[in-house]
Amino acid sequence: MIASVKQLAELIPLIKRNARVAVDTEADSLHCYREKLCLLQVSVPEGDFLVDPLAGNDLSPLAVALAKKEIVLHGADYDLRMLRRGLTFQPARIFDTMIAARLLGLREFSYAALVEKCFGVQLAKGSQKANWAQRPLSSQMECYARNDTHYLLPLAQMLEQQLKERGRLEWFFQSCERAIAAAAVDRERDAEDGWRIRGSGVVRGRAAAVLRAIWTWRETEAQRMDRPPFHILRNDQLIQAAEAATKGKMPHFRHFSERRARDFRTAIRTALALLEEDWPKAPGRRGERPTREMERAAERMRKERDEAAHELGIEPSFIAPRATIDAIAADGSRSDQLLVPWQRKLLGCKGQGQSQ
Repeated sequence: MIASVKQLAELIPLIKRNARVAVDTEADSLHCYREKLCLLQVSVPEGDFLVDPLAGNDLSPLAVALAKKEIVLHGADYDLRMLRRGLTFQPARIFDTMIAARLLGLREFSYAALVEKCFGVQLAKGSQKANWAQRPLSSQMECYARNDTHYLLPLAQMLEQQLKERGRLEWFFQSCERAIAAAAVDRERDAEDGWRIRGSGVVRGRAAAVLRAIWTWRETEAQRMDRPPFHILRNDQLIQAAEAATKGKMPHFRHFSERRARDFRTAIRTALALLEEDWPKAPGRRGERPTREMERAAERMRKERDEAAHELGIEPSFIAPRATIDAIAADGSRSDQLLVPWQRKLLGCKGQGQSQ
């Protein structure tokens, strides 16, 4: 466990002497409203290390050392975003073992599945939902965290050799570069439509007004208590409460304090009093109805994709999901934005400045 300046200074030379470093992160998203980086796992051939970002040390020397390395991760997007937020760090090169596994056609590509397949080791899952902000970490949590990077370097070596043998290594590098670029862009949250949670599409009229109001109340309450919103009420409970309120049944939850119940009821009553003109409008159709030409282009790309996927033994959706194909059929110029070169080639798309 790296929790002091001295310990960190001893880790840096180990990182510097290796071209590849395995990295993983743990956060407290299941326990706080705004998640934070709580643990940074680092593995090099010399050993496994758990770096404590909550110890108050300056981790910029670690970020500088890692910036010059190829970082091995599994399912890189979340970890890259946590590293950028918690360490102000973005790697120049990554090796994403999930991308490698999918390019090789493996259908079971979770980290645990790959470790079991390649090393015959079954990883314990007990600490997946643990509170990683707690200190000290339990021995079970330390073991779980250590295992998250312990097998990444040998796994990357095995997968890289298989990619070379199948002539897909360049495809892999292209996909990893796209993963770095995607994680560097902040996901914008639609403040106006944030309340349109899964399952809310069937909620209309006054019930939609109530749902919007109690969703907003839940966000405020979650921030006040520094808890994830689902700790206050789950999404399905919000929808049920909105529908019940419009039928004259005031929802009641036993775990609410008197103050929380009062604020919850106030939000509902305020929404019920709104005029119809102030109710949320049903979301309109996104984009224009596809033309016959667009449909033909999409069908052609799907056929090209499915044939290529069958021949290569990889999932069609990994070449291009349906929504991506439809977007490119509607606007061919988006192929560079949505696909990397190997995907465009398999679909028969033109990149900018390229011929068919």
